[in-house]
Amino acid sequence: MTVQRLGTDMGLQDKLTLVGRSDVGLRRDHNEDSIALDPNLGLVVLADGMGGYKAGEVASAIAVNVVMEEVRNSLRQDVPQALDRESGYCRGTLFVREAVAKANDAIYTTAQAQPQCQGMGTTIVVALFYNDRITIAHVGDSRLYRLRGGQLEQLTVDHSLLQELIEKGFYTKEEARSSNQKNLVTRAMGVEAAVETSLQEEPVETDDIYLLCSDGLSDLVSDEDIHLTLEEYSANLDQAADALIQKANRGGGSDNVSVLLVKPTKPFPARVGSTWYSKVINWFN
Repeated sequence: MTVQRLGTDMGLQDKLTLVGRSDVGLRRDHNEDSIALDPNLGLVVLADGMGGYKAGEVASAIAVNVVMEEVRNSLRQDVPQALDRESGYCRGTLFVREAVAKANDAIYTTAQAQPQCQGMGTTIVVALFYNDRITIAHVGDSRLYRLRGGQLEQLTVDHSLLQELIEKGFYTKEEARSSNQKNLVTRAMGVEAAVETSLQEEPVETDDIYLLCSDGLSDLVSDEDIHLTLEEYSANLDQAADALIQKANRGGGSDNVSVLLVKPTKPFPARVGSTWYSKVINWFN
């Protein structure tokens, strides 16, 4: 098993722990997932590519790289906790939405210009932590879960045909696990010139655990097993990430599998008028 490892015990003012893993699985010859994390900004991004010979990995890499760079650039100009009165969202949420839109344009343009990339696309899920809050943005069926107080909750809702059938009552969530309708997404980045991004903001509590994952995990490991794994290894996110990858591969390893884990270890309220984000970016550029 070849595993891409990303990990750090640094955090946003040493208040977040972030860990990432991405594995090719047991049946694929290349990895079309891409992940990235910035522990200094509390920014994590995961994308699961699709389409054409290795074009999926091109799409997911573009998505992750553009989103990371665009959000960093936005944080140079403004603080994420500022409220945008027109939209009702914090500025950080708008930074992420704008970054996803630019990434979508980059993927779409590349697919139109390069024949080998035609039809490529990618899912994406993004989390940005600031001011004791999290901004979540997603397109497709890559997910974000939160473990809080012993309860696991899926915060994102899949953009998939199967999810639509569940909502219409054709399947229960349990029946859906064995359906052959899996992996048919109804929304993806790069397929069309514009994409609708689902956005949400949630308060963060100390010792929450946030899991971002591709469907290589959620298709092969039940929510119950994810819950038990996060509970068992809640004190060590490196072990938790490794265990989740192993469970997916023991379940068949039929797809690439990627996970990102974030655990707030202390509160991180923003100071009024703080320019901390800009200073951190400047230190690391």
